[in-house]
Amino acid sequence: MKTKPHPGAGVEIWDVDLRRVDDATFAAIRALFVEHGLVFFRDQELREEDHIAFAARFGAINVNRFFPRHPEHPEIAVVSKRPEQRINVGGGWHTDHSYDTEPALGSILVARELPRRGGDTWFVSMYDAFERLPERVKERLRRMRAVHSAKHIFGSRTTRIRRFLGAGELAHNPELADALDDVIHPVVIKHPLSGREALYINPSFTLRFAGRSIVTSLPLLAYLYLHATRPAKVARFTWRPGSVALWDNRATWHYARNDYPGEARVMHRVTIAGCALRGSAPN
Repeated sequence: MKTKPHPGAGVEIWDVDLRRVDDATFAAIRALFVEHGLVFFRDQELREEDHIAFAARFGAINVNRFFPRHPEHPEIAVVSKRPEQRINVGGGWHTDHSYDTEPALGSILVARELPRRGGDTWFVSMYDAFERLPERVKERLRRMRAVHSAKHIFGSRTTRIRRFLGAGELAHNPELADALDDVIHPVVIKHPLSGREALYINPSFTLRFAGRSIVTSLPLLAYLYLHATRPAKVARFTWRPGSVALWDNRATWHYARNDYPGEARVMHRVTIAGCALRGSAPN
């Protein structure tokens, strides 16, 4: 197994076959995952069963409630954009499942059908984003919490808007999203695996800071979002057949680029269940 840093964030691993990973090699992969929160693989030949088996070595699988499921393997969420669709899934900075009381540990995405050009996924590290903040801002954020929600992304109102825009059915179970309660998480978490501090908000699912309105929360949120996504800190991953990305949802954001009009893109995602998050500040 060989490794090298990926520009912007994360690490690339090659000379490994994810279908045949022994315990020692898996321990090394997991250690890199814990350290970086973002791992890329190339030239893999994963069947759906292999994809699920590799994910299960990290923990229990979380079956997504809002994405279409693979007809033969319900553990796999099918993330697709058809040629006639104008809007894609994940086309904005976000982290998966922050709207859950126990957010997902991570996700493993496998390329199945790719456009001729475009369709990259961009990532940023929330370890790095927090570390680069001024100390006075860090201290302030450690004492704060934020409200997260799925309603405005997966709910019935958004579904109607997407239909109007000709996006088709990008999400399932909008009534379930409407019924979900908003959740509150620390703005700065002590990461459950690494123990490091990470910024835990995101532009798609974070509504506001707890105890504040959306309007009064906006200036600080906007500052943090711009800070986190400085171009030099963005890892731009170009997909090829056989590409696999593994990321920690508590330590990264990602953004699926929608720059391939008139072409299809089909990805298979398996999500690994996580746990409740604790703030980094002492109680």
